[in-house]
Amino acid sequence: MTDHTEAAKGRAKSPSGADDASDVLLSVRNVEASYGAVKALRGISLSLRAGEITALLGANGAGKTTLLKTMSAVIKTDKGQITLKEQRLDGLNPEAIVKAGVVHVPEGREVFPFLSVADNLMVGAYTRRDTRQVMDDIDLVYEYFPILKEKSAQRACLLSGGQQQMLAIGRALMARPTIMLLDEPSLGLSPLLVQEIMAMIQRLNAERKMTVLLVEQNAQAALSIAHSGYVMEMGRIVMVDSAQKLRESQDVQEFYLGVQGATQRGQKRWKRRKTWR
Repeated sequence: MTDHTEAAKGRAKSPSGADDASDVLLSVRNVEASYGAVKALRGISLSLRAGEITALLGANGAGKTTLLKTMSAVIKTDKGQITLKEQRLDGLNPEAIVKAGVVHVPEGREVFPFLSVADNLMVGAYTRRDTRQVMDDIDLVYEYFPILKEKSAQRACLLSGGQQQMLAIGRALMARPTIMLLDEPSLGLSPLLVQEIMAMIQRLNAERKMTVLLVEQNAQAALSIAHSGYVMEMGRIVMVDSAQKLRESQDVQEFYLGVQGATQRGQKRWKRRKTWR
């Protein structure tokens, strides 16, 4: 996989998510969201640059999935703004979000198990009326994922985990998105399949100029293909920088990449509190 981080050098953002670049495609500003009385997002701000892959890292319960659900209008915002270019997205319904060009590939793949592969792909185009172009896009998905063409008549529940993930991404492509929100695409997959999925995300970014927000606990895989990244903890953004600088960060190495460095006193830094807290 090619390292994109050279393109991100000099593009470090502040922890508040501030970004004065003209190529920002989508911005999240001071967004808060809740599950009932429980505050899940606490003033989240981030920016997605057009044509770049942005990694979103964090432990279980940090709020990553909640943020993606809020961006795709599955969860309503309590406060803040979500803007795609000049268009406000907060307050829209999920169908309108898809029509605007933002498509969410949820954690756990969530294919329609008793529909065929072909029918699952057609579901992804449900907001479209350009029938001829839809059929062309199915052929394009089959070009990216040849195994799906081989199994086009097969029920989705009979696919392997990796094939279901391919189907979920292919279904999202059928909406012709400008931005793809990917939630844990490597979850439950073998290391070889993780490499294949990450390579495909990188290919979509390169060939289709797809802007991607990639939520991953596999920080090594995510940062290997991302241009920049954010780290979330307890509903807040606590770090933001280029992917290269995040990989070089001692905190990210120890808490997310599994590198345990020793201090000058011989103590393991992972036993101490994170420096961003």
